[in-house]
Amino acid sequence: MNIFQALVYGVVQGLTEFLPVSSSAHLILVPIFTGWPDPGLAFDVALHWGTLAAVFIYFRKDITGLILGAVGALTGGRAPENMLPWKIAVATVPGALFGFAFEHQAETVFRSPWIMVGTLSIMAVALFYADRVGKKNLHLEDITWTRAIIVGTVQAFALIPGVSRSGITITAGLLLGLERTAAVRFSFFLAMPITAGAGILKSSYLIHNLGVPAIWVAVLTSAVAGILATHVLITYVRTRSFTPFVVYRIALAAVLAATLLSRA
Repeated sequence: MNIFQALVYGVVQGLTEFLPVSSSAHLILVPIFTGWPDPGLAFDVALHWGTLAAVFIYFRKDITGLILGAVGALTGGRAPENMLPWKIAVATVPGALFGFAFEHQAETVFRSPWIMVGTLSIMAVALFYADRVGKKNLHLEDITWTRAIIVGTVQAFALIPGVSRSGITITAGLLLGLERTAAVRFSFFLAMPITAGAGILKSSYLIHNLGVPAIWVAVLTSAVAGILATHVLITYVRTRSFTPFVVYRIALAAVLAATLLSRA
């Protein structure tokens, strides 16, 4: 991989990781559309270190609050803000178990382009429906244990490219009544532990490639692009719907299907 390719992969990962459009699908689609070699799941996970850094930088004050809240819960405080970090921790478990159980499939059969055509389309419809029918009257402090576990459980399906971790968790949050900003923020908070866990499991890839400049260019670029995408999404959903992302997913699925048929 040359530096230019690394820049492209980093920008793609950073811009799509937190938008409800599936970063894993985009990282697979880049080599399909460009003819470049598929760098594989280990490289994808390495890029997640960059977007994880983006979340920590952008939400540094919130993270400090979550840490203090977790400590407060241990010392007897049962306020909603103190229990939220523990709800996030519990909600992470289903996704972690699913990822461990289906790691092989995630590296092989799940990366099928035709599967992505289906998941991009299905999740577009689901997000559109949730954005239309969700009551959107609940905030972060209203997230119960049940709501947290439901969102965490559906997050497990994000292992399939095209589903989108942010897309499916935001969709679930909206269906459970969260207002758009709360659904997005909870999705971001859920991303931190599961992304860190996946990065640790695949850390050998980074260790073995410490001397490869392209890897670090990709990771750094994904961090910068991730901060930009995070700010754009948080700002956008305060006053607007998810319809543009729905349209984009359907259009991308159509283009991918047409490309695959033309090459058949």
